Amino acid sequence: MPPSAARLHPTALLHAGIRRLVVGVVSDSRTTGIDYAAPVGDPGLFGPDSATWRIHADFPAMMAGGLCALMLQTLHPRALAGVWDHSDFRHDLLGRLRRTTIFVGGTSFAPTAAADALIARVRGIHTHIGGVTADGTPYRADDPDLLTWVHCTEMWSFLQGYRRYVKPVPAAIQDRYWDETACIAEALGARGVPRSRAAVELYFRRVRPELRYDARSATVLGVLDRAELPVPMGSAIRPVFLGAGAALLPDWACALLGRSRVQRVGDAVAARSLALAAPAVRGALAEGVAARSCRRMGLSPAILRHW
Repeated sequence: MPPSAARLHPTALLHAGIRRLVVGVVSDSRTTGIDYAAPVGDPGLFGPDSATWRIHADFPAMMAGGLCALMLQTLHPRALAGVWDHSDFRHDLLGRLRRTTIFVGGTSFAPTAAADALIARVRGIHTHIGGVTADGTPYRADDPDLLTWVHCTEMWSFLQGYRRYVKPVPAAIQDRYWDETACIAEALGARGVPRSRAAVELYFRRVRPELRYDARSATVLGVLDRAELPVPMGSAIRPVFLGAGAALLPDWACALLGRSRVQRVGDAVAARSLALAAPAVRGALAEGVAARSCRRMGLSPAILRHW
Protein backbone atom coordinates (compact mmCIF):
# COMPACT_ATOMS: atom_id res chain seq x y z
CA MET A 1 0.00 0.00 0.00
CA PRO A 2 1.44 3.43 -0.94
CA PRO A 3 2.31 5.63 2.10
CA SER A 4 -0.41 8.14 1.18
CA ALA A 5 -3.02 5.38 1.07
CA ALA A 6 -1.80 3.99 4.40
CA ARG A 7 -2.35 7.38 5.99
CA LEU A 8 -5.96 7.32 4.81
CA HIS A 9 -6.66 3.79 6.03
CA PRO A 10 -9.49 3.81 8.62
CA THR A 11 -7.29 2.19 11.28
CA ALA A 12 -4.53 4.72 10.70
CA LEU A 13 -7.01 7.58 10.93
CA LEU A 14 -8.46 6.14 14.15
CA HIS A 15 -5.02 5.78 15.70
CA ALA A 16 -4.11 9.33 14.71
CA GLY A 17 -7.26 10.62 16.35
CA ILE A 18 -6.56 8.70 19.55
CA ARG A 19 -3.00 10.02 19.68
CA ARG A 20 -4.33 13.59 19.41
CA LEU A 21 -6.76 12.83 22.23
CA VAL A 22 -4.03 11.50 24.48
CA VAL A 23 -1.78 14.48 23.76
CA GLY A 24 -4.66 16.81 24.57
CA VAL A 25 -5.56 15.15 27.85
CA VAL A 26 -2.25 14.09 29.38
CA SER A 27 0.39 15.77 27.19
CA ASP A 28 2.98 14.07 25.06
CA SER A 29 6.00 12.56 26.80
CA ARG A 30 8.12 13.72 23.86
CA THR A 31 7.74 17.30 25.12
CA THR A 32 9.32 16.56 28.52
CA GLY A 33 12.89 16.68 27.28
CA ILE A 34 13.48 13.03 28.23
CA ASP A 35 15.12 10.87 25.58
CA TYR A 36 13.73 7.38 26.12
CA ALA A 37 15.81 5.95 23.26
CA ALA A 38 19.26 6.67 24.73
CA PRO A 39 21.69 5.90 26.19
CA VAL A 40 21.46 2.43 24.72
CA GLY A 41 21.63 -0.31 27.34
CA ASP A 42 20.60 1.90 30.29
CA PRO A 43 17.79 0.03 32.12
CA GLY A 44 16.66 2.96 34.22
CA LEU A 45 15.45 2.31 37.74
CA PHE A 46 13.59 -0.92 36.92
CA GLY A 47 14.49 -2.41 33.56
CA PRO A 48 12.76 -4.76 31.14
CA ASP A 49 12.57 -7.74 33.51
CA SER A 50 10.51 -5.82 36.06
CA ALA A 51 6.82 -6.08 36.89
CA THR A 52 6.78 -2.27 36.88
CA TRP A 53 7.57 -1.99 33.17
CA ARG A 54 4.74 -4.37 32.34
CA ILE A 55 2.09 -2.79 34.54
CA HIS A 56 3.01 0.80 33.72
CA ALA A 57 3.17 0.15 29.98
CA ASP A 58 -0.62 0.01 29.50
CA PHE A 59 -2.03 3.49 28.95
CA PRO A 60 -5.77 2.74 29.45
CA ALA A 61 -5.10 1.03 32.78
CA MET A 62 -2.73 3.80 33.91
CA MET A 63 -5.16 6.55 32.91
CA ALA A 64 -8.00 4.97 34.88
CA GLY A 65 -5.64 4.25 37.76
CA GLY A 66 -4.40 7.83 37.86
CA LEU A 67 -7.95 9.14 38.16
CA CYS A 68 -8.75 6.60 40.86
CA ALA A 69 -5.68 7.74 42.79
CA LEU A 70 -6.78 11.38 42.55
CA MET A 71 -10.15 10.43 44.02
CA LEU A 72 -8.55 8.49 46.85
CA GLN A 73 -6.14 11.30 47.66
CA THR A 74 -9.00 13.75 48.28
CA LEU A 75 -9.88 11.69 51.37
CA HIS A 76 -6.69 12.56 53.28
CA PRO A 77 -7.08 16.06 54.81
CA ARG A 78 -3.34 16.83 54.99
CA ALA A 79 -2.62 15.55 51.48
CA LEU A 80 -5.61 17.45 50.14
CA ALA A 81 -4.51 20.65 51.90
CA GLY A 82 -1.38 20.75 49.75
CA VAL A 83 -3.50 20.67 46.60
CA TRP A 84 -5.92 23.21 48.06
CA ASP A 85 -3.25 25.70 49.14
CA HIS A 86 -0.53 25.28 46.54
CA SER A 87 -2.13 24.46 43.19
CA ASP A 88 -4.47 26.07 40.70
CA PHE A 89 -6.78 23.05 40.80
CA ARG A 90 -9.93 25.05 40.03
CA HIS A 91 -8.58 25.97 36.62
CA ASP A 92 -5.93 23.32 35.92
CA LEU A 93 -6.73 20.06 37.69
CA LEU A 94 -5.71 18.22 34.54
CA GLY A 95 -2.30 19.79 34.99
CA ARG A 96 -1.85 17.67 38.11
CA LEU A 97 -2.69 14.56 36.12
CA ARG A 98 -0.22 15.60 33.42
CA ARG A 99 2.56 16.15 35.95
CA THR A 100 1.83 12.81 37.58
CA THR A 101 1.91 11.15 34.16
CA ILE A 102 5.30 12.67 33.37
CA PHE A 103 6.72 11.71 36.76
CA VAL A 104 5.43 8.13 36.73
CA GLY A 105 6.40 7.59 33.10
CA GLY A 106 9.85 9.04 33.66
CA THR A 107 10.68 7.23 36.88
CA SER A 108 9.36 3.98 35.39
CA PHE A 109 11.01 4.01 31.96
CA ALA A 110 13.53 6.83 31.57
CA PRO A 111 17.29 6.26 31.64
CA THR A 112 18.73 6.36 35.14
CA ALA A 113 20.04 9.94 35.14
CA ALA A 114 16.73 11.35 33.85
CA ALA A 115 14.71 9.35 36.40
CA ASP A 116 16.96 10.50 39.24
CA ALA A 117 16.63 14.10 38.05
CA LEU A 118 12.83 13.88 38.15
CA ILE A 119 12.94 12.56 41.71
CA ALA A 120 15.36 15.29 42.80
CA ARG A 121 13.18 17.97 41.22
CA VAL A 122 10.00 16.78 42.94
CA ARG A 123 11.80 16.35 46.23
CA GLY A 124 13.03 19.93 45.97
CA ILE A 125 9.53 21.25 45.23
CA HIS A 126 8.15 19.41 48.25
CA THR A 127 10.48 21.29 50.61
CA HIS A 128 8.63 24.54 49.81
CA ILE A 129 5.09 23.21 50.33
CA GLY A 130 3.44 23.32 53.74
CA GLY A 131 0.73 24.97 55.78
CA VAL A 132 -2.23 24.01 57.94
CA THR A 133 -5.40 22.09 57.14
CA ALA A 134 -8.90 23.52 57.50
CA ASP A 135 -8.92 22.45 61.15
CA GLY A 136 -5.47 23.91 61.86
CA THR A 137 -3.37 20.74 61.65
CA PRO A 138 0.11 21.44 60.25
CA TYR A 139 1.23 19.64 57.11
CA ARG A 140 4.28 19.46 54.89
CA ALA A 141 4.54 17.89 51.46
CA ASP A 142 7.81 16.22 52.46
CA ASP A 143 6.18 14.51 55.45
CA PRO A 144 7.20 10.83 55.13
CA ASP A 145 3.69 9.70 56.12
CA LEU A 146 2.04 11.78 53.39
CA LEU A 147 4.55 10.56 50.81
CA THR A 148 3.69 6.97 51.76
CA TRP A 149 -0.04 7.72 51.40
CA VAL A 150 0.39 9.22 47.92
CA HIS A 151 2.60 6.35 46.83
CA CYS A 152 0.21 3.67 48.09
CA THR A 153 -2.87 5.25 46.52
CA GLU A 154 -1.12 5.60 43.16
CA MET A 155 0.48 2.16 42.97
CA TRP A 156 -2.67 0.47 44.30
CA SER A 157 -4.74 2.23 41.65
CA PHE A 158 -2.33 1.45 38.80
CA LEU A 159 -2.27 -2.20 39.81
CA GLN A 160 -6.06 -2.41 40.02
CA GLY A 161 -6.30 -0.70 36.65
CA TYR A 162 -4.08 -3.33 35.09
CA ARG A 163 -6.02 -6.15 36.72
CA ARG A 164 -9.33 -4.78 35.50
CA TYR A 165 -8.47 -3.49 32.02
CA VAL A 166 -5.64 -5.79 30.93
CA LYS A 167 -5.47 -9.19 32.62
CA PRO A 168 -5.13 -10.90 36.01
CA VAL A 169 -1.88 -10.39 37.89
CA PRO A 170 -0.50 -13.39 39.80
CA ALA A 171 -0.12 -12.82 43.54
CA ALA A 172 3.66 -13.18 43.37
CA ILE A 173 3.86 -10.54 40.61
CA GLN A 174 1.72 -8.17 42.68
CA ASP A 175 4.10 -8.56 45.62
CA ARG A 176 7.04 -8.04 43.29
CA TYR A 177 5.47 -4.83 41.95
CA TRP A 178 5.02 -3.43 45.46
CA ASP A 179 8.58 -4.36 46.38
CA GLU A 180 10.00 -2.76 43.22
CA THR A 181 8.11 0.52 43.33
CA ALA A 182 8.86 1.21 47.01
CA CYS A 183 12.23 2.61 45.93
CA ILE A 184 10.55 5.64 44.30
CA ALA A 185 8.64 6.55 47.45
CA GLU A 186 11.73 6.06 49.58
CA ALA A 187 13.82 8.23 47.25
CA LEU A 188 11.24 11.00 47.74
CA GLY A 189 11.53 10.64 51.51
CA ALA A 190 8.77 8.17 52.44
CA ARG A 191 9.37 5.73 55.28
CA GLY A 192 7.79 2.43 56.23
CA VAL A 193 6.63 1.88 52.65
CA PRO A 194 4.59 -1.34 52.23
CA ARG A 195 6.34 -3.91 50.04
CA SER A 196 3.63 -6.56 49.56
CA ARG A 197 -0.13 -6.90 49.02
CA ALA A 198 -0.63 -7.93 52.63
CA ALA A 199 1.40 -4.98 53.92
CA VAL A 200 -0.59 -2.57 51.75
CA GLU A 201 -3.91 -3.89 53.02
CA LEU A 202 -2.67 -3.50 56.60
CA TYR A 203 -1.51 0.02 55.78
CA PHE A 204 -4.91 1.07 54.41
CA ARG A 205 -6.67 -0.38 57.45
CA ARG A 206 -4.35 1.55 59.74
CA VAL A 207 -4.71 4.88 57.93
CA ARG A 208 -8.46 4.70 57.37
CA PRO A 209 -9.41 6.46 60.65
CA GLU A 210 -7.51 9.55 59.41
CA LEU A 211 -9.55 9.79 56.22
CA ARG A 212 -12.71 11.76 55.60
CA TYR A 213 -14.87 13.20 52.85
CA ASP A 214 -15.44 16.88 53.57
CA ALA A 215 -16.30 20.13 51.82
CA ARG A 216 -12.81 20.41 50.33
CA SER A 217 -13.01 16.86 48.99
CA ALA A 218 -16.37 17.64 47.40
CA THR A 219 -15.03 20.82 45.83
CA VAL A 220 -12.00 19.16 44.24
CA LEU A 221 -14.03 16.21 42.96
CA GLY A 222 -16.62 18.63 41.62
CA VAL A 223 -13.92 20.41 39.64
CA LEU A 224 -12.77 17.03 38.33
CA ASP A 225 -16.32 16.16 37.27
CA ARG A 226 -16.57 19.41 35.30
CA ALA A 227 -13.03 19.47 33.87
CA GLU A 228 -12.96 20.53 30.25
CA LEU A 229 -10.89 18.17 28.14
CA PRO A 230 -9.08 20.12 25.38
CA VAL A 231 -10.19 17.69 22.67
CA PRO A 232 -13.22 17.27 20.40
CA MET A 233 -16.20 15.73 22.25
CA GLY A 234 -14.38 16.21 25.55
CA SER A 235 -17.62 16.46 27.50
CA ALA A 236 -18.67 13.04 26.18
CA ILE A 237 -15.31 11.39 26.83
CA ARG A 238 -14.84 12.76 30.35
CA PRO A 239 -17.50 10.58 32.06
CA VAL A 240 -15.96 7.45 30.56
CA PHE A 241 -12.51 8.25 31.94
CA LEU A 242 -13.85 9.29 35.33
CA GLY A 243 -16.25 6.37 35.65
CA ALA A 244 -13.56 3.90 34.64
CA GLY A 245 -11.33 5.34 37.35
CA ALA A 246 -14.11 5.31 39.97
CA ALA A 247 -14.83 1.68 39.11
CA LEU A 248 -11.45 0.81 40.63
CA LEU A 249 -12.19 2.37 44.04
CA PRO A 250 -12.18 -0.03 46.99
CA ASP A 251 -15.49 -0.50 48.83
CA TRP A 252 -14.30 1.44 51.87
CA ALA A 253 -13.46 4.45 49.69
CA CYS A 254 -16.84 4.27 47.92
CA ALA A 255 -18.50 4.34 51.34
CA LEU A 256 -16.48 7.40 52.44
CA LEU A 257 -17.19 9.16 49.15
CA GLY A 258 -20.89 8.32 49.42
CA ARG A 259 -21.08 6.84 45.94
CA SER A 260 -24.62 5.62 45.39
CA ARG A 261 -25.69 2.35 43.81
CA VAL A 262 -26.72 4.28 40.69
CA GLN A 263 -23.25 5.85 40.48
CA ARG A 264 -21.63 2.44 40.87
CA VAL A 265 -23.71 1.06 38.03
CA GLY A 266 -22.61 4.02 35.91
CA ASP A 267 -19.01 3.34 36.86
CA ALA A 268 -19.37 -0.27 35.68
CA VAL A 269 -20.78 0.91 32.34
CA ALA A 270 -17.88 3.35 31.93
CA ALA A 271 -15.42 0.58 32.80
CA ARG A 272 -16.93 -1.62 30.12
CA SER A 273 -16.70 1.23 27.61
CA LEU A 274 -13.02 1.74 28.38
CA ALA A 275 -12.35 -1.99 28.13
CA LEU A 276 -13.93 -2.04 24.67
CA ALA A 277 -11.94 0.99 23.53
CA ALA A 278 -8.65 -0.15 25.09
CA PRO A 279 -7.36 -2.25 22.14
CA ALA A 280 -7.64 0.72 19.78
CA VAL A 281 -5.90 2.96 22.32
CA ARG A 282 -3.06 0.46 22.69
CA GLY A 283 -2.68 0.24 18.94
CA ALA A 284 -2.51 4.00 18.61
CA LEU A 285 0.14 4.27 21.32
CA ALA A 286 2.22 1.27 20.27
CA GLU A 287 5.32 3.48 19.91
CA GLY A 288 5.05 5.08 23.34
CA VAL A 289 7.68 5.39 26.05
CA ALA A 290 7.53 1.70 27.00
CA ALA A 291 8.24 0.58 23.44
CA ARG A 292 11.06 3.09 23.01
CA SER A 293 12.56 1.99 26.32
CA CYS A 294 12.48 -1.67 25.27
CA ARG A 295 14.32 -0.77 22.08
CA ARG A 296 16.86 1.19 24.13
CA MET A 297 17.61 -2.17 25.72
CA GLY A 298 17.74 -3.94 22.36
CA LEU A 299 14.46 -5.78 22.99
CA SER A 300 11.09 -6.05 21.31
CA PRO A 301 8.19 -4.36 23.14
CA ALA A 302 6.38 -7.70 22.83
CA ILE A 303 8.25 -8.88 25.94
CA LEU A 304 5.97 -6.69 28.04
CA ARG A 305 2.97 -8.88 27.22
CA HIS A 306 4.31 -11.74 29.32
CA TRP A 307 5.29 -12.06 32.95
